[in-house]
Amino acid sequence: MSKQAAVLSLTDLNAAEPCCPPIAQHRIPAETAAVLAPAFKALGDPVRLQLMSMIASAPDGEMCVCDLTPAFELSGPTISHHLKTLREAGLVDSDRRGTWVYYRARPGVMRQLATLLMVDAASAAG
Repeated sequence: MSKQAAVLSLTDLNAAEPCCPPIAQHRIPAETAAVLAPAFKALGDPVRLQLMSMIASAPDGEMCVCDLTPAFELSGPTISHHLKTLREAGLVDSDRRGTWVYYRARPGVMRQLATLLMVDAASAAG
């Protein structure tokens, strides 16, 4: 199935409404899985997971690429590639201000992914 054929997209999801019930309760339809998989894949890289953590936990709710890059022993273009992957997966938004780009997490999308992975105590014990 092509990505264009998917009915849902992370950018269209309403933060107040879960995209789907937790996977511990119901099977995810193939179309929904195809839309959600790129976000989980993006978070599957250790550098991107660290970047996401830094951005999501930023005191002002956003971080400049100029503050993200020095935290890693990677080149600027490599960090930019990882940030682009997070942006294309729908996990972060960005704004250019002069020569710098600022990134901020999309909390609604993060809640969607967290809801999908929730397991209640009864399901965990079973």
